[in-house]
Amino acid sequence: MSGTWTRRLPAALAGAVLAAGVLAGCGSDGGSGDGAAPSSSDASLGTVTTGEDGVQEVTIQTPDDYVFVPETFTVAPGRVRLTVQSTATQATHNFRFTPGAGVEEIPEEIPLLAAGDTETIEFEVTAPGDHPFECSFHVQLGQTGVMTVRG
Repeated sequence: MSGTWTRRLPAALAGAVLAAGVLAGCGSDGGSGDGAAPSSSDASLGTVTTGEDGVQEVTIQTPDDYVFVPETFTVAPGRVRLTVQSTATQATHNFRFTPGAGVEEIPEEIPLLAAGDTETIEFEVTAPGDHPFECSFHVQLGQTGVMTVRG
C-alpha cells in the first residue's frame, strides 16, 4: 500500500498546487476596489450565441497574466463576431489568428488592446478545424488559444 501512496503523492501535490494557483487567480488584487466580482468568473465567456442579425457572437477576455479566458471556443461555419475584453490593469495586448497556422487564413485582428479596452472583429469561417490565435506580444509567455470550427 505504501508503494501506491508514494506513486500517487507527487500527483496529489501537483493537483493541490494547481488548485491553489487557480483559486489565487480568482481573488482580488486590490485593484479598483469597486466591489465588482472579477469578470473572469463570467460563465458566458467563450459561449457562442447568435445575434439578431444571425451572426455568431463570442466574448473572451485577456487579463494581466498573459492568458485568454477561455483559451478555446467552438463555432460553426459562417460569420463570427468576436469581442476581446481586456481585464488587464497594466498589460497591453493584441489579438490575431496565428498566421499560417490555421486551416484557413483569418486576416482580421486587433492590433492594440490597452488595459481596460474592449474591441470587436467580425469575420467569416468556412473550413472545419482548428484556428490558433495569439497575443503576438506575449506568445513566448504562452498567451495563445484555439478557435475550433466544427464540421
